[in-house]
Amino acid sequence: MIDCETEINQGRRFAFGRNWLRFGQLIDEERIAHARRSLEKALGTHDLTGRTFLDVGCGSGLFSLAALRMGARVRSFDYDADSVNAAEKVRREFAPDGDWSICRGSVLDTAFVQQVGRADIVYSWGVLHHTGALWAAMEAACGLVAPGGTLYVSIYNDQGAESRMWTSVKRRYNKSGPVARRMLLTGSVLYLGRHYPARAALSLAKRAQGTAEASVPRPRGMSRKHDLVDWVGGYPFEVASPEEVFTFCRERGFELRHLKTCRGGIGCNEFVFAGPVAGG
Repeated sequence: MIDCETEINQGRRFAFGRNWLRFGQLIDEERIAHARRSLEKALGTHDLTGRTFLDVGCGSGLFSLAALRMGARVRSFDYDADSVNAAEKVRREFAPDGDWSICRGSVLDTAFVQQVGRADIVYSWGVLHHTGALWAAMEAACGLVAPGGTLYVSIYNDQGAESRMWTSVKRRYNKSGPVARRMLLTGSVLYLGRHYPARAALSLAKRAQGTAEASVPRPRGMSRKHDLVDWVGGYPFEVASPEEVFTFCRERGFELRHLKTCRGGIGCNEFVFAGPVAGG
């Protein structure tokens, strides 16, 4: 396996796991409830009893925990060792006796993916576009879905020139030192808030700097501060239009069941697909 830490030290990859470890300190029952509700809404069910849930790129482990609370048998993996540590910490704190396994691995590692095996629900929210090989990662994720199962993914929206601009920002962030990173973060916050009223833009900046406002959960239970850092630093970075994701999955026998777009703007488009049945 390619050394994730080496990639980070060389400025070729954002330290996603370090960010998740910091976010993990904020996880509480309120955030877990937010995460669970978002899963329930997208999957169209409150009960995953008897179903297997595979979290590809588990990050903090928050959504693995939410699936576990819904009754699923959960398997999680992540390429970043710090993310694995973050998820293990959440498991120890909130589900020490739960049916939940966590390991380190890459969705691009064919031998590893074969060992993982298929699952009823394959979940990968905001992950595959950070692998450096989006469509190969999508292919692997599709292959992990058990016959008649569910694929739940979110992929950054393709904004054309603006996406290319953000790719440049992210690349520069990861090759910069602490001072330059703070400057890029501040500049990005001001850019993102340029159309907001002055008070709202100031609030956004405060959240990015880690004030108490950052502790307010977002709809999925996430943290605005940590999401901002992830957005500015998140590299590798690839994007796709909703049509590209839909076509890719349809060609592999998947049928769209749920779609939530970012309305052509910044952020992720969210998809839930029903997988082909055996022999289909």
